[in-house]
Amino acid sequence: MRTTTTPSKPKAPARSWLTRLVLKAFVLLAGLGACSALLLSLALALAWPNLPDLHAMTDYRPRVPLRIYTADNVLIGEFGEERRNALRFNEIPDIMKSAILAAEDDRFYQHGGIDWTGVLRAAIANVVHMSKTQGASTITMQVARNFYLSSEKTYTRKFYELLLTFKIEATLTKDQILDLYMNQIFLGHRAYGFAAASRTYFGKQLADITPAEAAMLAGIPKAPSRFNPISNFQRAKDRQGYVLGRMRALGYLTDAEYKQAAAQPIVIKSAAGTPSGRYAVHGEYPAELARQLLYGVYQDDIYSRGFNIYTTIDSKDQEAAYQALRAGVLDYTRRAPYPGPEDTIDLPAGIENQPEAFNDILDSVQEKYPDNGDLLTGVVLSASPTAIKVARSPTDIVDITDKRALRVVARGLVPNAKESVRIQRGAVVYIHKFEDYWELLNKPSIQAALVSLRAQDGGVVAMVGGFDFDEGKFNRVTQAWRQPGSSFKPFIYASALERGLTPATQISDEPFSLTAEQTGSKAWSPKNYGRSYEPMLTMRQGLYKSKNMVSIRIMQAVGPKYVQDYVTRFGFDRSRQPAVLPLALGAGSVTPLQLAGGYAVFANNGYRVPPYLIDHVTDGSGKIIMRARPTVAGDTLARVIDPRTAYVMDDMLRGVATVGTGARAHRELKRDDIGGKTGTTNDSQDAWFAGFTPKLVAVAWMGFDQPKSMGQGETGGGAALPIWASYMRVALAGQPQIPPGPMPSGLVRTDGDFYFSEYPPGVAIARVGLPAPGDPAPGTAPARPDGIGALLDQLRSSQPDSNAATPQPVRVPF
Repeated sequence: MRTTTTPSKPKAPARSWLTRLVLKAFVLLAGLGACSALLLSLALALAWPNLPDLHAMTDYRPRVPLRIYTADNVLIGEFGEERRNALRFNEIPDIMKSAILAAEDDRFYQHGGIDWTGVLRAAIANVVHMSKTQGASTITMQVARNFYLSSEKTYTRKFYELLLTFKIEATLTKDQILDLYMNQIFLGHRAYGFAAASRTYFGKQLADITPAEAAMLAGIPKAPSRFNPISNFQRAKDRQGYVLGRMRALGYLTDAEYKQAAAQPIVIKSAAGTPSGRYAVHGEYPAELARQLLYGVYQDDIYSRGFNIYTTIDSKDQEAAYQALRAGVLDYTRRAPYPGPEDTIDLPAGIENQPEAFNDILDSVQEKYPDNGDLLTGVVLSASPTAIKVARSPTDIVDITDKRALRVVARGLVPNAKESVRIQRGAVVYIHKFEDYWELLNKPSIQAALVSLRAQDGGVVAMVGGFDFDEGKFNRVTQAWRQPGSSFKPFIYASALERGLTPATQISDEPFSLTAEQTGSKAWSPKNYGRSYEPMLTMRQGLYKSKNMVSIRIMQAVGPKYVQDYVTRFGFDRSRQPAVLPLALGAGSVTPLQLAGGYAVFANNGYRVPPYLIDHVTDGSGKIIMRARPTVAGDTLARVIDPRTAYVMDDMLRGVATVGTGARAHRELKRDDIGGKTGTTNDSQDAWFAGFTPKLVAVAWMGFDQPKSMGQGETGGGAALPIWASYMRVALAGQPQIPPGPMPSGLVRTDGDFYFSEYPPGVAIARVGLPAPGDPAPGTAPARPDGIGALLDQLRSSQPDSNAATPQPVRVPF
């Protein structure tokens, strides 16, 4: 039998299958490439026209700055670009250029703006170390970023930086780019450019620096806050060694020159003409306010015409105010519950034994959480209830072992501490040298303000508007509208003196309340602090003890509308002082500057002297172009209250500061010429102390920017008064005590207290809120009405906000 088989179809060669696969991959890649090219072209087409004009670079002209001085000629502010001490390219010494190229971009004159070799080298190093250990920014890229872009780390910003880099390279020569870089770069301590940095750190002109000093300056741009020799000399010295090594390797230094530079001692000395050298006084808030005030007159011209503003600030008082406020805020921070570290990072085991890698970690921490004055950033290496070890650098390790310091942060050291509060390895913290030991504190969230002025003409001698100016320019002295609490009571009492009440008037201190029907809104039952009440007190005693019930009944007797009108004499805004009974407890709103101006009326015998800051202004040639004409106490047109009222209030407020709620002022300063008043608002949201001598008025405030309780037991006497006293201890040092002046005519003293001649005993109001002799017993018939019917309509029409006003910016009229 014949069998037949059907021939099978031959198999395709393996090569054909592989060819098709490669072809498909090629088509796919080509498509992706085309799409990428299209997207890139579209991005370039959209972005290139939006790149900034390079006029600021091609026509770079540093301008004569605006300078702000204290009354005793200490520089506290400088606004303008001449701080860079700009030099022409040929004026910059070659050794400085060589040091910069060695440190930042040794192929600067070879690449076209982007050093692709450097990019590849950095990428390999970062992959090997599994972290960002090297960067690849060229000098041109840094110029683009410094002139036109932010330091925000986003892909969009990086894309614009690359495009702008190409545009700069196409427009400017290499020498022009390097010239801009050397005059523009920030080098720490308010120094911009290497000429300014040379004066800031070495006290000499750039032309006079040595190779060793040039290498140290060239090492600063990597991390200005960490690598400058004032903030961290050892870190700057280490970086200098690296730069000198690069300079030798690149042929900029011979072996002999390298050895000589490496052995040269570095002496840090700020020149008298540098921001670091001259800003010995922390006057940022008054300097900024002076700038704003002059800007309102001349606009942008103030930055180019060489104006000099001479303020009323006293440098000694200003620095004392700064130190007092910082100390007061830190004292509160120690009392408040510890909220936990700023952050917690992953700190590999043993990393502290690898100096270079550990320094990189510390640099990134410092960049995110920079030092804040004497609050220094560190990373915890180990923590236990008995000791905390904190690293500032691989060689700067701080041990915190004092029991007083550990007690403050104890809740973060217990075994069962919440994760958000726990102090552990890798915790980012602030450390502070307090007295003779180191302590660990969180960065304060509470704020404070302190202002002082001359009682005779209103000249501001010290102004600190917050804990840290660098955190924001919001000036709480002039811009924070807050409830003054009991610090407002003296103005209520003053109004009563002119309506027939006397310091000896007897006033009920029994609880007071109004029903919802009486107010037309909701029931109101104010309380005395500590819920302590007495049957009766004299008006003097009521002020000494700051009794709320006494103040309310005084306002009842006088009338809220009269009080509202009366307090405007002291400079308070009528619209912010509602004509309602809670105004007696300070339910309106004031700024610390307003309150200081109001207390000046009591200090200077009854004259309103509006506060002012700028004494005079000169132009670039020294010619005076503006001069203040302040109102002076004694000018009859400035008298706003009866001199008898001022005399009696001065006497009563001296009593408050001696035996009343402000007695700490007398105990600490041991002076008899001080008057003042504490103030604490509901739930301890604001703490105040306003105090004065016949020559100087000062007001201290503490609270949160967004009003909330500072904690149970926090009062004006405990939180604000210590700041005030610490400042006044310096401000009044060496000043003789000033006794009360002679009694004004028309004021008599009878039975140990004061009476106006038209309101002698028997005529003056003897009782408020108490049954008069012969009246029915309480509860059987209404007692004396004390004007209550007239007040109810006011209560119905306006109810005050029980919370302190949120700070808001305002233009300061002075």
